[in-house]
Amino acid sequence: MSFAQEAVQFECPVQGPGFTDNEIQELLSLLRSPSPGQNSGSSGSNQALYSLDERRRRRMLSNRESARRSRWRKKRHSEDLTQQLNRLKIVNRELKNRLGSILNQSHVLWRENDRLMLESIALKSRLSDLCYVFAAMQKSQQQCSSLI
Repeated sequence: MSFAQEAVQFECPVQGPGFTDNEIQELLSLLRSPSPGQNSGSSGSNQALYSLDERRRRRMLSNRESARRSRWRKKRHSEDLTQQLNRLKIVNRELKNRLGSILNQSHVLWRENDRLMLESIALKSRLSDLCYVFAAMQKSQQQCSSLI
């Protein structure tokens, strides 16, 4: 990346504690003056070196920032997975409780069904016996009426 060389004008800021006007002017003049090495005859090579160093510095900063974002994403992903695990544990516990309740109801219904089946068999047997008695009574009545 290349940066356009722009003239920057620094104005004397309001005097702060600890610096005199002369000290502030001296600092500002250092900022305005070209860096050492640019006045020599090999300004192109110094500028290339500066831009290589600048590129390295920027790349290093970019890599640090990228690594920081990567760590943040990893941490966030881990937190999300932990939250999802907790939610799934709760859902699993609720489903187990529900399954237990349904199994209990099923067991009660199976026992009720068995009881009703036995009752049905007993009632059919009793009905069969009553039908036999009724048929016998009708036959006996027919025999009695034929005698009269």
